[in-house]
Amino acid sequence: MNAQVTGLGTQLRRLLDRLERDVADLGAELGLEGHRPRYSPVVRAVLARGPLTITGVADATGVTHSAASQTVAQMRRDGWLQAARGADGRERVVDLTEHARELVPLLEQEWRTTEAAVADLDAELPMPLAELLTLAEAALDRRSLRERMR
Repeated sequence: MNAQVTGLGTQLRRLLDRLERDVADLGAELGLEGHRPRYSPVVRAVLARGPLTITGVADATGVTHSAASQTVAQMRRDGWLQAARGADGRERVVDLTEHARELVPLLEQEWRTTEAAVADLDAELPMPLAELLTLAEAALDRRSLRERMR
């Protein structure tokens, strides 16, 4: 028997890939072709706050500027976001396209269904997965993994 040897990073990526694949499959079933699960936080942020700069997207979604920039670029290529020059002419401000706005009811259905599925998953775990992740992040804020490795 060939035992699989994986580290924590591999396990976390595998879990995230599995969750994202299931959400993407649901989206496809609902008619959200071309939508990626990582688009949802950006859509929600723009719906809640209005047009945003890349920095605004990063702040609203809790990701790095680089990650926000990459997601916004992909969303623009896929027709989910449009960009315009900001007030000072240097920054770009992104907003949902009409196509994205038309899909909001389906996105809301996907979000509700996903939240219910997460609650169902959490019921099988000793503690909600999001709570565990929050605790792990807080512990690493107090003392990084690098410090722990020293």
